[in-house]
Amino acid sequence: MRIAIYPGTFDPVTNGHYDLVKRAASMFDHLVIGVAESPSKNTLFSLEERVALLRETCSELNNVSVDGFSGLLVDFATEKKATILVRGLRTTMDFEYEFGLTTMYRRLKPELESLFLTPAEEYAFLSSTLVREVAIHGGEVEQFVPKCVHRAITKKLAAK
Repeated sequence: MRIAIYPGTFDPVTNGHYDLVKRAASMFDHLVIGVAESPSKNTLFSLEERVALLRETCSELNNVSVDGFSGLLVDFATEKKATILVRGLRTTMDFEYEFGLTTMYRRLKPELESLFLTPAEEYAFLSSTLVREVAIHGGEVEQFVPKCVHRAITKKLAAK
């Protein structure tokens, strides 16, 4: 059974993330979405909220599961028995950053291969940071995120 892991902070999950999830899910027997706790980041949503939003977003994908994690990604991959690491690349800056990470992962867990996917053209500009910033400043982000995520962003920002 080929198990892949798609890690990230997903704060919030975007349509670009979901596009990569669907594409990666079609390539493997099982895809685990690993939602990183990322305590150093000032996230809009808690780990539990991000996991719940991804589970709702991916509910129709039978071979996809979503779990939160803290600590080293290679340890989480080992726990989930994943042999492939899926990462999205939008820009050359993403490539340079991911190349460094991949080299470290290879040193820590040589059997964990990395697969890089580029986004569909309509999502190439999209990032969680950009969506979050636009939403925080009152901009409309409905076209960039799944419906459940849009509802959650609207509710979260109205409470602040």
